[in-house]
Amino acid sequence: MASAAEQMAANMSWGAFGKATELRQRILFTIGLLIVYRLGTFIPVPGIDGAALRNFMEGAASGIGGILSMFTGGALSRMGIFALGIMPYISASIIVQLMASMYEPLKQLKKEGEQGRKKINQYTRYFTVVLATFQAYGLAVSLEAGDLVSDPGLFFRASCIITLVGGTMFLMWLGEQITARGIGNGISLIIFVGIIAEIPAALAQFLSQGRSGAISPAVILLVIAMVVGVLTFVVFMERSLRKIHIQYPRRQVGMKVYDGGSSHLPIKVNPAGVIPAIFASALLLLPTTLSTFSGGSSGPVMSTILAYFGPGQPLYLIFFAGMIVFFTYFYTREVAFKTDEVADNLKNQNGFIPGIRPGKRTSEYLEYVLNRILVLGSAYLALVALLPEILRSQLAIPFYFGGTSILIIVSVGMDTIQQVQSHLLAHQYEGLIEKSQLRGRRGGKTNKTKPRGPARR
Repeated sequence: MASAAEQMAANMSWGAFGKATELRQRILFTIGLLIVYRLGTFIPVPGIDGAALRNFMEGAASGIGGILSMFTGGALSRMGIFALGIMPYISASIIVQLMASMYEPLKQLKKEGEQGRKKINQYTRYFTVVLATFQAYGLAVSLEAGDLVSDPGLFFRASCIITLVGGTMFLMWLGEQITARGIGNGISLIIFVGIIAEIPAALAQFLSQGRSGAISPAVILLVIAMVVGVLTFVVFMERSLRKIHIQYPRRQVGMKVYDGGSSHLPIKVNPAGVIPAIFASALLLLPTTLSTFSGGSSGPVMSTILAYFGPGQPLYLIFFAGMIVFFTYFYTREVAFKTDEVADNLKNQNGFIPGIRPGKRTSEYLEYVLNRILVLGSAYLALVALLPEILRSQLAIPFYFGGTSILIIVSVGMDTIQQVQSHLLAHQYEGLIEKSQLRGRRGGKTNKTKPRGPARR
């Protein structure tokens, strides 16, 4: 037998969607802000030599330039006002969250609830401004060194820094507005839309290579089969759960005795979602973003780093996999699934795991189960992120068919659809409650009109 929620979810239709006015407004608001973001990627930074930049990005598209262009939605290849993208904010979030798990004052802020969370978010914004300023300055200097500027000088550097930092802060504000007043996670949706918007051009370029003979038809078929297989595998793993049985004891309220019930605590195989892949990519891009634009004028140290940590290189793959595993454990334990809080909530609700004492023992058991699950979850994330990287470096496949982009597309798409379904479900519940209240009022009016007989004693 399906539950009431499952039956209502199965009955959802376009008619129910049309009646959900708030959901429709949220979706239109999200689409509007994402259109603003896409328009901003086409507004260039003043003083850029467009022809020189285009020639440079065509040569760098197969390497780190393609990675950077993916996370900025193509703004970097056009040197738009959103060329830094949302990466400074993500990098700042990584550093602040790491410090919040080790630095005692930030630990205390995390325990203060909503006020502490707002304070930490404020520190993250300030640190985003600092990181974006440094990256914008380095990018301006690198553009001048690469002869990609029509009028180099102090005025260009100042205008470039102000424009790029302002663009990053505006993107951060857009993401927060989408999260608060729209549908889905705003930061993830900005990256998601940037990837989706650039896929048609990458697909056309890939097929044109097949027509010119640069790539054989067998490789094209292999890539299509790989993309379909990875998509299926990612969807399967993202929907996989480990269910822990929860028992609720019999309780007495007044003169009534309620029977105990049973439920389950679902733990996803990948509780962290796509966040570890984004964090790991952000760290990999941080030291190489600026040096890419300096061309052959980079120093010997930076040249060595680029040679060993370039896409497809062994050290790059090892570091990428290690960072994915680390952030999977870190983000799950610190943000996505805190075992102490889950154990306390179960104890407050009088729930317990059969055979496990409530409180500390429950927390230890949940941590044991979570660690075993994350072995599979982190290995799955690393495999999906690295396998296309290896094939891309060996077969010269465009970066947009990489594992990180597929992870982002699938994870963000599924999370957004789930939020839409949750809003539709809540709207149907509200409709049922309103109908029941109206029926109750009508019944009350009818009972008042009926004559009452003498009360029996």
